[in-house]
Parts: sequence; C-alpha cells; structure tokens
Amino acid sequence: MQYKKYTKQRNKSIQGLRSFKDTLPKNVKKVINKKGHIYSETLNNWKYIVGENLFSVCYPKSFKNSNRFGVSTLLIMVKRGHEVNLEYSKKDIIDKMNSYFGYAVVEKLKLLSFDDEKKIFLKEDNQDKVVTNSKYQTKIKNVKNEKIKKSLIELTKVFKEK
Repeated sequence: MQYKKYTKQRNKSIQGLRSFKDTLPKNVKKVINKKGHIYSETLNNWKYIVGENLFSVCYPKSFKNSNRFGVSTLLIMVKRGHEVNLEYSKKDIIDKMNSYFGYAVVEKLKLLSFDDEKKIFLKEDNQDKVVTNSKYQTKIKNVKNEKIKKSLIELTKVFKEK
C-alpha cells in the first residue's frame, strides 16, 4: 500500500481498502471514542457483567462520561420490584465493568425503575371485518379479477394493522 502525506484531515492516509473508523474525520473519532465506545461495549457484554438473573430485569439506558462537574455514571433501567437486588449488586457491577475495560470507567450507577405491565388487547378475529373506507370498498367490489380483489383486501388489512 502507498501512503499519501499531508492531506487536509490527517498527515497520513492509506490508499486502497480502509476500515470504516479510518475514513471518519478526527473530530468524529474523538466523540465516538469518548462516549459511544463504552456504552456499546457495555450493551454487548451486559449479560456477562450483571449475570443471568439481573439480565432479564434490567438494561443500561445511557452512559454519561466524567467531566469537571461530575463523575462517570451509568444509568440503568430496572423493572419495578427488582431495585433491591440491583442495589445490592452495584459494587459487583462497577468492579466487573472496570476490570473488563481495564481502567476506572464507571464510578457511579443510577437506577431508574419502570413498570413492565404488558397490556394485551384482545383482537377480534373476524376475517370478514371491514377495514377499508366505504369509498374504497365500492371500488374494490367493482374489480372483476378475483385474485386482484383478494390481494387488495389483504393489502388494506396490512395497512390497517400498521
């Protein structure tokens, strides 16, 4: 490979195939390295960090890096009722994250609880239920080809579901 020197963005660039991170400008790389890398690695390894039991009841929501006003904080969403379990394992989570990254990444964990009530609405399974406007119903009824008529009715059902 040949190296170009003294381009506008960097001192060296590689001709040929490059990885995606090498094509990004320096400013974007800094932002990704500061904020995005830690959060994405935490998401990828969350099951390993918290364990099997806590993995099903919590997930990381955001990561705030340290600055001169505050410490680096990981915000965790927890299902209501499981806050105590996560509170007891805070120190273990911080230790595992810091050992995974090799340096003190997280200094504080914040917990936010949420309700996980899944509201299930029963759908009526009426296949003959009309889902289109009356204006379009008459136009669909006027279609002579049965296959096209059926496909138009199915299409309106799909649009109604969305």
